[in-house]
Amino acid sequence: MANQRREAAIVGIHEYPLRVVGPDVSAMHIKVESARKALEDAGLSWKDVDAVYDAGEGGLGGLEIADYFGFRPTVIDTTAVGGSSFEFQAAHAWRAIAAGKAKVALLTYGSTAHSQSRAIGTGGATGQGAPRPQSNMEDPWGLTLIAGYAMVKQRHMFQYHTTNEQFAEISVATRLHATRNPEAVKAMTDLAFVGTGEISIQDVLTSRMIADPLRLLECCMVSDGGGAVVIASRDVARNTKKRPVWIIGSGEATKYPENGGDITVSAGAQSGPIAFAEAGVRPGEIDIAMIYDSFTITVLAILEDMDFCKKGEGGAFVQGGRLKFNSGKKPALNTDGGGLSSNHPGMRGIFLLLEAARQLRGESHSQVPNARLAVATGNGGQLGSRHSTGAIILARD
Repeated sequence: MANQRREAAIVGIHEYPLRVVGPDVSAMHIKVESARKALEDAGLSWKDVDAVYDAGEGGLGGLEIADYFGFRPTVIDTTAVGGSSFEFQAAHAWRAIAAGKAKVALLTYGSTAHSQSRAIGTGGATGQGAPRPQSNMEDPWGLTLIAGYAMVKQRHMFQYHTTNEQFAEISVATRLHATRNPEAVKAMTDLAFVGTGEISIQDVLTSRMIADPLRLLECCMVSDGGGAVVIASRDVARNTKKRPVWIIGSGEATKYPENGGDITVSAGAQSGPIAFAEAGVRPGEIDIAMIYDSFTITVLAILEDMDFCKKGEGGAFVQGGRLKFNSGKKPALNTDGGGLSSNHPGMRGIFLLLEAARQLRGESHSQVPNARLAVATGNGGQLGSRHSTGAIILARD
C-alpha cells in the first residue's frame, strides 16, 4: 500500500435522492443540483473546478456544458461509452490531475428515463436511427437488449452448468442492501414494486419471466436519477471536508462480436487485470465490489472476468449469501441496493463510484466494517455484443 500512487482522490459526492421526479425536473436540473451538493460535500466552490467530464446525457455537448455551469476548464472530456462512461472518465480525470493539467474535476449525471418511459431493455439492441454497420446486420433479426442478456445467461448455464438458484443469490443480496437504504426503499415504493422487503431465492425463481431465462427480479429497474463526483489533486484533497478516497488503479476496455468469441466473457477480462496490476492489489483483497447490475448475468460474468473466481465458477462463488455486507466474506456486492433494487436511470456507472466512496468513508447504510479497498466496475452497451467495461480501484486514506 505504501508505494501506491496517491495523486487524485474522490473528495465530494452526491446522489440525487429521487428515483421518480416531477414533470418540472429535467436531467440538467438533476446534474446541477448534484454538482452543487457534491462541491458542498467537499468544501469546494464552483470556481475551484477546472476540469469538466460529461457524457452528454443532459442534452449539452462539450462546448456547451462549461458555458452552462460557468466554468473555465483547462480540461473537457466528453467520453460516452454507456454505463461505464463514469469509470472511464474517473480514470481520465486521475491521469489529467496526475499530469498537472487540472486540480479539481467534476463528473455529473442526470436522467429522467422513467418519467420519459424510455424502452431501455425492450428496445432494439443497437438503438434507433439511421442504419449503421452493426444495426444494418443485427436489427432485422429483432433482438432486443434484454434478449441479448438472456442469451448470455442461457449460454453460461449451458457451458458451465450454472443454476437459476445461483443467479438468484445476486438479487437476494442486493435486495437486502436496498432494504437498509431509505432512498432505495422509496424508489421501490414509487415504482410500485410488489414488495419492498427482503426476497428469497424462491421469490426470484417464481417471479415473472421476462426473457427466458431472465426473470423479473433479475432485471434492473428503470428509474430517474443522477449524481455527481468531485475528484481532486493530492494538495486539494488534504484540505477538503471529508476523508479522501484515493484512486489507485484503473482499466478500460471494449469488446464486440467476433467469430468464435465467447459471449460469456466481458471486457472486464481485459480491463480488470490492468486495474488490479496498476493498484498493486489482488481481487481477494477487495472489501466492496460495486459491479454494474443491469441483470444478474452481468454481475456473474464480471466477477469471473475480474478474477474474483475462475471462469465458470461464479455460480458456486456467489452461493450461501457471501455477497451480503454482513457475510464476513469478501467482497460485499452493491451495498446501495444496485440497479436491481435502488436505481437505474440508464447509465448507472456514477452510482458505483458514489457507493464505493461512501463505504470507504464509513457512510454506507450497509457498512462493511473497516472497509479499505473497493472496486467500481461499469459496463456499457450490451454484454455478449459490443460493450465497454471500466474498472476503478479505490483505497481509503
